[in-house]
Amino acid sequence: MKNRNKFLTFLLLASGAAAGTALVNKAIKIMATSKHLLEVSHSLCYQWRFGKIHYTRTGSGSPLLLIHDFQCSSSSYEWHRLIHALKEKHTVYTLDLIGCGRSEKPNLTYTNYFYVQLLRDFIKSEIGHRTDVMVTGESSSFVIMACNNDPSLFNRIMLINPSSVQSCAQTPNKNTKLYKFILDLPILGTLLYNIANSRTIMEKTFTEQYFCNPYSARSAYVDHYFEAAHLGECPKAVFASLTCNYTKCNIVNALKKIDNSIYILGGKEEPNMEEIAQEYQQYNSAVEYSLIPKTKHLPQLESPEKVLDAVKIFFS
Repeated sequence: MKNRNKFLTFLLLASGAAAGTALVNKAIKIMATSKHLLEVSHSLCYQWRFGKIHYTRTGSGSPLLLIHDFQCSSSSYEWHRLIHALKEKHTVYTLDLIGCGRSEKPNLTYTNYFYVQLLRDFIKSEIGHRTDVMVTGESSSFVIMACNNDPSLFNRIMLINPSSVQSCAQTPNKNTKLYKFILDLPILGTLLYNIANSRTIMEKTFTEQYFCNPYSARSAYVDHYFEAAHLGECPKAVFASLTCNYTKCNIVNALKKIDNSIYILGGKEEPNMEEIAQEYQQYNSAVEYSLIPKTKHLPQLESPEKVLDAVKIFFS
């Protein structure tokens, strides 16, 4: 009887803790998304077979597709300071990759080839022409693999602070698989995700990793990224897949074969960026690069004028 009472007490405490944690998770989601900052009146919707993809189209001229970094907090908002100038000479497309921003966020294990399929299908369906591409960070490997898979869809490619070739080749191991299993748990996994993507952490990421000048990291930027990280059905799915290396892919062979013009635009203060650019050149001698002084990972937000200068030269 005594053991039974202990068990019932433990069960009640565990149930209460789980219910309390679930309420905390719900409160964080409501707080993060209550401002509706990412809503865009002219947003379009591509009905992809795995979910709805929100995108925008503006301007006229040769098509230019802007693809944001692949982080759970990333979205097409990343490009908002460039679009007004770019649309004067280009039909500019921005999209929220599935699992990010305002696009659907199904509870899936995301892979590199999943996004290769998305880019190919989107260009064929919504653009319909060979397109120039600008892409940031982790998403660069998706574009390289998609271009190698179907070069007829891609024209010139600009990579902004791409991940190193070496880091792209990482694969899941026992530890990362265990971590993903924990993150996939509905209550505990969501709590861990919320802790890793709190507004405080987001602010620290901007001031220490995204921007060279921490005082340029506006509160509005942090708010938009914080909202993007908590919108949708299962925002933690991208975080789990990326953190545990399921979206990684060895791009060496694809990089060697690509015959497109590739230009790497890096932040001068981005760690090892020059070495990374030279690493790309080792596998494809046609790759060119330049570095923007006093910028880090998101020069399109920190120093958009200098990014536009490079764009005018490369996409002229």
